[in-house]
Amino acid sequence: MADTSQQQNGLKFPKDFLWGASISTHQVEGGNHNQWTVWELETAQQKASQAEYNYGRLADWSAIKPQATKPSNYVSGAAADHYNRYEGDFDIAKKLNFNTLRSGIEWSRIEPEEGKFDQAEIEHYRKYFTALKDRGITPIITLWHWTFPEWFAKKGGFTKRSNIRYFTRYVSYVMNELNISPQYVITINEPTVYTAMSYHERRWPPEGHSFVQSVFVLQNLATAHKKAYRVIKKKYPKAQVGLAHNCAYFYAGDNSRVSKFVAKLGHAFSNSYFINKVKKHQDFLGLNYYFANQVLGTKVHNLGNEQNDLGWDMQPDKLRPLIGQLFEQYKKPIIITESGVADAQDVYRKWWIAQSIKAINGAMADGANVKGYIHWSLLDNFEWAEGFWPRFGLVEVDYKTQKRAIRSSAQWYGKLIQKLRDTR
Repeated sequence: MADTSQQQNGLKFPKDFLWGASISTHQVEGGNHNQWTVWELETAQQKASQAEYNYGRLADWSAIKPQATKPSNYVSGAAADHYNRYEGDFDIAKKLNFNTLRSGIEWSRIEPEEGKFDQAEIEHYRKYFTALKDRGITPIITLWHWTFPEWFAKKGGFTKRSNIRYFTRYVSYVMNELNISPQYVITINEPTVYTAMSYHERRWPPEGHSFVQSVFVLQNLATAHKKAYRVIKKKYPKAQVGLAHNCAYFYAGDNSRVSKFVAKLGHAFSNSYFINKVKKHQDFLGLNYYFANQVLGTKVHNLGNEQNDLGWDMQPDKLRPLIGQLFEQYKKPIIITESGVADAQDVYRKWWIAQSIKAINGAMADGANVKGYIHWSLLDNFEWAEGFWPRFGLVEVDYKTQKRAIRSSAQWYGKLIQKLRDTR
């Protein structure tokens, strides 16, 4: 890893650049009841018994094993108790010099029963986002981050086009009742990831395995976004509305025509396919970045020199060409809405952030319009199918006591933000 102290020199960002972190409701709030919590209880024992098969190859398996082999690891439960502790968590964000936080609203809290909306929960989120604004932190509000009410799941979720109206109704209710004049709204988080994992790869609920059904879900999510976009813009014309899309950077590892062609195909199907469906209904492109894929011939062949705790290959420097690629295609402002690393020992996080910021600065020098860098994640969180052992947080959470501890990488990130502001 390069010396991160040398990467701070020469960096320049505009006054209104967004610096912060991201969280999602189900992963940190605790006390939720939705289609995901039902699935957690149904599958926890099985996931614990299969943990060594799934994760035994990881370098730190001996450290992970005690937690990964317990069924309780796979039940979100109280999570980080952010629902009750958000004021303190916002104080930490302020201490780290953040001017934005991407967070969300849990649909299952707002509409726990079909057509019955909980006004107390709307009031909770009104206070929640007002508390952010009171600290000078701009909320980026995510309306759907993969979880929904159990009644919606029983209707088939997004597999049915006719069900889109329920999502649109929820969005309309929130926009009408929240009453905080949102500046940034994300309708849907990572539609392609959700579709693949839930309806093709059998990794997430409802554990589907159908390519045809995946295509229908993806199309319905695109339609849902467009309808939600119109609802939000009608109520708040000045709001910046987009979605958060997970994109990997595909690049040829040699000069062969085959490698270059397959890399282009990877970009077209993984990145551009969904954006093309909604590009007229986006004020900005929310980019979630974790992966780059080196293509040799017809296969991805990453060197694996640096891997995070989940075994993911880490290439933060490739964020620069990916930003350039997407901006050249769509000419939309880009916000990095997620980018981070599972790193319990805090070995790589500082390096990842430094490399990412350097890449963003380079892309901006190349002419791309980038509006912000929002690191994943503010807090350690419940990591979906993997449970609690992956640690993405800038802030460490002791799940037994709910005590927070700011990691050294986060302290460095906060100081860097202040330095960049002071040296504009």
